[in-house]
Amino acid sequence: MKTLIFSDVHGNLPAFEKMLKTEADCEEFICLGDLVNYAPWSNECVDLAASLSNATLLIGNHEEAFINGFYPGENSLVQQFFCQNFDDFMQFDAIKKYIKDCRVGNYICQHTIFDKYIYPDTEIILDNNYIIGHSHHQFKYENNNFTLYNSGSVGQNRKFINLINYLVYDNSNGHIEMKKLIYDVDLVINEMKIKKFPEECINYYLQKKRYNQNT
Repeated sequence: MKTLIFSDVHGNLPAFEKMLKTEADCEEFICLGDLVNYAPWSNECVDLAASLSNATLLIGNHEEAFINGFYPGENSLVQQFFCQNFDDFMQFDAIKKYIKDCRVGNYICQHTIFDKYIYPDTEIILDNNYIIGHSHHQFKYENNNFTLYNSGSVGQNRKFINLINYLVYDNSNGHIEMKKLIYDVDLVINEMKIKKFPEECINYYLQKKRYNQNT
């Protein structure tokens, strides 16, 4: 049996749907948080995640922001995304039920650790085996005889905006595969234009690099 482990969908329904279709043989699912905000389909992504059988849904900082009614950071771009998406959000009861962490094999799964953005070059001393998201970068990190996997982002890759990252955990042998897919990000941009997102938000997606097979 295989478990699909993913994070930071961020309202990106086309990317979410493509990943699920590609990994249709997975029988269990773990979302590491941040289904909501940024792209235009926060409600739909929450609904789709809830429809998955054998799914464990963890809370991320953007669910916490939606529940609290404000985004605590000072980044003006993120504030604009939050205001745009929060006004249309209806799935508060659903996201309030998300849990903080879970386990798969020898790994603790949660949105992040030490309340930090963990990047490939972040210096930390691991105290357990972890699978996390939050920083939108996919990587494997080993330290102090422990291993950390960052699943990367489904919906808003920081390096290539049209790239989906996630993990597949094989329950039979504990092997974790880091995977990637390309999706059509123009579907997101066009929907943002239809829903009259702020120009700065649209430009964020337009100006990001795109991945191709020769990259």
